Amino acid sequence: MTAPAPARKNPDAGVFDARRAREDFPILKTAAHGKPLVFLDSAASAQKPRQVIDAVAHVYEAEYANIHRGVYELSERTTAAFEDAREKIRAFLNAREAREIIFVRGATEAINLVAQSFGRAFLKEGDEIVLSALEHHSNIVPWQILRDMTGIVLRVAPVNDAGEIEMEAYEKLLNARTRLVAIAHVSNAIGTVTPIREIIRLAHAKGVPVLVDGCQAVPHQKVDLQALDCDFYAFSGHKLYGPSGIGVLYGKAEHLEAMPPYQGGGDMIRSVTFEKTDFNVIPHKFEAGTPHIAGAIGLGAAIDYLEGLGLADIAAHEQALLQHATARLSQVEGLRIVGTAAEKSSILSFTLAAAHPHDIGTILDGEGIAIRTGHHCAQPLMDRFCVAATARASFGLYNTTEDADALAEGLRKVLEIFG
Repeated sequence: MTAPAPARKNPDAGVFDARRAREDFPILKTAAHGKPLVFLDSAASAQKPRQVIDAVAHVYEAEYANIHRGVYELSERTTAAFEDAREKIRAFLNAREAREIIFVRGATEAINLVAQSFGRAFLKEGDEIVLSALEHHSNIVPWQILRDMTGIVLRVAPVNDAGEIEMEAYEKLLNARTRLVAIAHVSNAIGTVTPIREIIRLAHAKGVPVLVDGCQAVPHQKVDLQALDCDFYAFSGHKLYGPSGIGVLYGKAEHLEAMPPYQGGGDMIRSVTFEKTDFNVIPHKFEAGTPHIAGAIGLGAAIDYLEGLGLADIAAHEQALLQHATARLSQVEGLRIVGTAAEKSSILSFTLAAAHPHDIGTILDGEGIAIRTGHHCAQPLMDRFCVAATARASFGLYNTTEDADALAEGLRKVLEIFG
């Protein structure tokens, strides 16, 4: 089997053609309930382009062996492809060194790794961690587990009625007991883009390190880790048009070198006796066992694909689409958009006076339209807006204004049914 073709370049400089890009996604040619699929759930998990699918298939068909330990040619080729993916991610994020890139199962494992390794090693009873009301459960629960183990205290920066972090309140939470800020770059539930640079600057002014949940940021904007200067950054590959079961934790080398391992096993050691283990250097110290080899290589292919299309062009397309969809949905009777921040990214979360979100989702599904309904793993944020759930449409690079129009027309059908 020959190697998969690289992502094709966009021939129209500064112009992004979502219809052309759609041709790269086989699943978008399928139907739901006999109708063309309108996929509006990319915030949960994005669909995969042919280039990523082919890259993963190529690993298993022509280039699969376990990595780092084999002396034979096939293992060496696979190892090179795996480490090449790490370097692609480093360049994509503009991290300083490839050894600051840790492969994990996803952002959830990345945050748990920091909680259990950094948190248990360096935090003690009475120390404080600052979160925000925007957080996904995966950036709340690991810290609660750590709190119950160590006696640390969690502080929460509130959000205003638009879903924006109240920065004055956030700054007041930072004090001599604060040991970490853990905060989302973009809200998965309502799309708020946080003022992450200012959040980091204020924390660093107090000597406080910052972990950023970047799951909803990396698919939609250029992330420059050296410019952000955060201490940790986490994201999941499946939201970046890559495979599921693979993700990334970036950590500044000085933190990673000081942290104890998160898990023990093969490849994270230099030597083992029954009396003592000497651990490997970073990043391998945090990558125990056989990793998701094809997943990492597939994530590298996803990055190639996105960079081939042009991240700035994708971002401009998605912002225009969000504005179009917002205007269309604002015309639907009884519809309330939850989250109206001045800076938003590719997510429309809403309620409809006439119907429960689950009913909205079911009726839209019958029209071939896939959206997400529920609390979006952000129950504290739902409580802040006094709703149990919302319906959420989230956009990817392959969505078009026709998709947004289909959503608006589908909601009118919901109104017809529920009166």
